[in-house]
Amino acid sequence: MDRLLTATTIFAFGLLAATLLSLRREHIRVEYSVSWLAAALVLLGLSRMQGVIEAIASMLGISYPPVALLIMVMGVFLVVFYRFSILISQLKDANIALTQKLAILENRLERTINQPHGQA
Repeated sequence: MDRLLTATTIFAFGLLAATLLSLRREHIRVEYSVSWLAAALVLLGLSRMQGVIEAIASMLGISYPPVALLIMVMGVFLVVFYRFSILISQLKDANIALTQKLAILENRLERTINQPHGQA
C-alpha cells in the first residue's frame, strides 16, 4: 500500500506541475486548469491519508484498501471528464449559434450588394 500511495503522490505532483506549466505557457485557460488543479490536490490528499482510505474501504466493504484508492482516483477523473463534457457541449451549442448568425448576416449582405441602387 505504501508504494501505491507514493506513486499516487508522485502522480499528483506531476499533474500539478504539468497543469501549472501549461497555465504559465498559456496552453490551457484558467477556467479549465481549476479542474485539473483540484483533481491533483484531491489525489495528493488521498495519497497522504492512509487511515481515511482504509476507513472508506471498510465502509464500502472493500477488503483491500488499494482497490478503494484506485476507485476514488477513477471517481475524481470521472468528475473532471464529466465537467469537460458539459463545457464541450456548451461550446458546440455556441458554435452552432454563431454559425447560424454568420449565415444570416452573409445572406443579408449578399442581398444588399445585389439589390439595385434605387430600391431600399
